[in-house]
Amino acid sequence: MAHHRSSVFSIKIQFIKLFLSLATIKGVFGNCYTSVFSFGDSLTDTGNIYFTDPTQQCLFPPYGESYFPHPTGRCCNGRLVLDFTAQTLGLPLIKPYLGFEHGSNVTSIQGVNFAVVGATALDAAFFFERGIDNVSTNDSLSVQLDWFKKILPSLCNTSSQCNEIFGSSLFLMGEIGGNDYNYPFFMYRSIEEIQTFVPLVINAIASAINELIELGAVTLMVPGNLPIGCSAAYLTYYETADTDQYDPETGCLNWLNKFSEYHNDQLQKELSRIQALHPHTKIIYADFYNSSMRFYRNPSQYGFTGGALTACCGGGGPYNFNTSAKCSNPSVSACDDPSKYVSWDGIHLTEAAYRWITNGLLEGPYTIPQISISCVSQDA
Repeated sequence: MAHHRSSVFSIKIQFIKLFLSLATIKGVFGNCYTSVFSFGDSLTDTGNIYFTDPTQQCLFPPYGESYFPHPTGRCCNGRLVLDFTAQTLGLPLIKPYLGFEHGSNVTSIQGVNFAVVGATALDAAFFFERGIDNVSTNDSLSVQLDWFKKILPSLCNTSSQCNEIFGSSLFLMGEIGGNDYNYPFFMYRSIEEIQTFVPLVINAIASAINELIELGAVTLMVPGNLPIGCSAAYLTYYETADTDQYDPETGCLNWLNKFSEYHNDQLQKELSRIQALHPHTKIIYADFYNSSMRFYRNPSQYGFTGGALTACCGGGGPYNFNTSAKCSNPSVSACDDPSKYVSWDGIHLTEAAYRWITNGLLEGPYTIPQISISCVSQDA
């Protein structure tokens, strides 16, 4: 009987320890996320580009027409994955960092977005040294991380205060890394050369994650790359008469999708390694690739009757993508109903596509491990 009591007591102690360890991961197990801090590129920028390059095409009509209904700096006809995520969590749309004057008023809001259109995981100097000179911004991941550090004093003054705030925050790490490949691919650099960039890109993302964990981040969602072989831009750049290069089910270019899968596989391996080193954090892989492949395989099932591979807003050609007549060019008009299209401008997706991707992440099964949203609103 004494032995039985002792084993029950031992189980209770183990249970309490487990409960306490789970309770330290605020915002994951049933608690609400109180803020979102986001990093990335044009898939995530909600207006920083306005302050860094006011000539950028995403700042002109018809961008933003479906929701805002005016350009906001988002490279989309409406909302992005970040927007849908914030709305689903019951938070306001996350404002761009550069929209806050010297970081003031940051304490009064529920998150900050550091993403910039055209940003890379690697610093711009890396590309210039290799003759890849079409990089559109110097605001790489390390620059965005520096911005985050600049606002820290206005968010919290002590490590315990920072831990409290960041413990209930969701850190969205991208998508980032896509442009590190887009720039050289669009210059027709060899895939052999570009593959050598992958471990460096993964390392840059991992370094940023580790630094954020040291600063108090507990829950980080890290997206992989989209299937670039299904992008109207890539399908135009690499169009070929060799039908064997295309997936007969989707029409996407197989070799480019394999490259995206290679990046994503390497990223997931690194995230597993980081998770093992930091057991009290929650590192969530967001599978953008497979969440979007659903509608590339069966577009009509998701309402994309205009097609999955043709851009809604573009200057003609087989995929309605033309580098000399891009969306926002006065001679270019958007389709009547963007919600029927996956691709918005050939590089970026429509609001409807981003909604489906977000749905796949937040309602499953495209986050590993599954993100807990038990406390969220369902308004999005």
